[in-house]
Amino acid sequence: MRWLRERAQATPNQPFLDGYTYKTIYECTVLQAGFLESVVRDDMRLGLCSENSVDMAITLFALWSLGKEVFLVNPHLTVAEQEEQAQALGVKLIFASPRVQEKVEETCNGRFCRPHHSFVNEVAWRTWPKLPPMDKATRTRLVQCFEGLLVPPLMDQAIAAIMNTSATTGTVKSVPLRWGQIEAHVKASAQVLGVDSQDNWLTVLPMFHVSGLSIILRTLYNGTAATIMSSFEEDRVVEAITSGKLTMVSLVPTVLQRIVDRITTHALRVVLLGGEFIPNTLVDVCLAKQMPIFKTYGMTETFAQSATVNVLAKPAKCEAVGKPLPGVVIEVRNPDEAGIGEIWLQSPMLMTGYLGQPPIVGFFNTDDMGYLDEDGYLYIVNRRQDIIISGGENIYPKELEDCLYRLVGITECAVVPKTDERWGQVPILYYAGEASVKAVKEHLLNHLGRYKQPKAICRLAKLPRNNSGKIMRRTLMEEAADM
Repeated sequence: MRWLRERAQATPNQPFLDGYTYKTIYECTVLQAGFLESVVRDDMRLGLCSENSVDMAITLFALWSLGKEVFLVNPHLTVAEQEEQAQALGVKLIFASPRVQEKVEETCNGRFCRPHHSFVNEVAWRTWPKLPPMDKATRTRLVQCFEGLLVPPLMDQAIAAIMNTSATTGTVKSVPLRWGQIEAHVKASAQVLGVDSQDNWLTVLPMFHVSGLSIILRTLYNGTAATIMSSFEEDRVVEAITSGKLTMVSLVPTVLQRIVDRITTHALRVVLLGGEFIPNTLVDVCLAKQMPIFKTYGMTETFAQSATVNVLAKPAKCEAVGKPLPGVVIEVRNPDEAGIGEIWLQSPMLMTGYLGQPPIVGFFNTDDMGYLDEDGYLYIVNRRQDIIISGGENIYPKELEDCLYRLVGITECAVVPKTDERWGQVPILYYAGEASVKAVKEHLLNHLGRYKQPKAICRLAKLPRNNSGKIMRRTLMEEAADM
């Protein structure tokens, strides 16, 4: 971890994670690497499964310092799912937080609490080592001793982490995140978001996901601070924001929507907002509070951000998801009469290809649909797979959802397709909120053409979401299919 060592030398007393300084985090990383080295010596690729924590970051840094590829395992999956994904990647050992390890042992009756090298076709689990208390002299001596075990900085094409894309949209694909694309991203992101020496970035999005990991690595590259929360708790997040201690947060729209009315004061200079459809009403509320919304567009394959716009500075572009970051080229191919087409991109932050699949040559098809305006800002209309073709007409779920969010009493909504013998497909609307089904129906009839009207309207207490806060549209599609 070249960046961590450089920061520990240049600004040793600068807070990094939860108040722990760069020097402290570096020393803990070296010690952890020393304790892990003999265990992981024969493994190039290992798993790491944890909720957000400083210990998770230190263990990740330690494995990287030993030159390892780390598969970041989603702790919200079942143990069977986790092991299936690990085996597919050739991972035989997963380091887990104490909380995850407890869950594994309860599920498996302790059958994996043995040395991992005794297994051939199974995945072993271990709680990462807990650093023992030691005096300053012992700590210094061990750090100096263990530094000799650390590998030199890896080449750009070396894999740092592996993340599996969400299974809610189809078959799981493994994305290799390489050091070159990570470095290209943190540099470009710093240019767009800026860097202030007093920055303190809230990390509440999961660190096993690109949204949370990118925050930690941007913070490390910039030499600033981050506050880590293991999970989203409304009261804690609101308190942290209104206390004025945070300057940057990254959230999904649904989460921000739940707390925005409670934010009366803040010291935020960046609110990075993306991951799913962003209702215009939410943006309006934030702008009224002078909250600096940075709408962003990105994906695991590009290590988060590919396009970003500061809506407070560019209110005329509030409908856009951003302008390409430095080095990113976005094209709209095969546009229709309205200019809406397939979004393709090329970027130094783009993966070289999914593991086990052909490499990407040139541009990457994002599977999203949208258009570019005359100033080069990107607008997303929908994911191609979400477009509903009904009787030969294209129906964009985002258009219906955007329209419905203008109705008072709508908390969240999603439009999904259902197979229909007559029309091919028809739209089905799911929503949560106080508005009645009658009010929803009347609102849509008054604002949208008849062919766009949902075939059925279903009111739920809340919509199903995955661990990143994204609506699980596939779950809703399955429910619609059973109607």
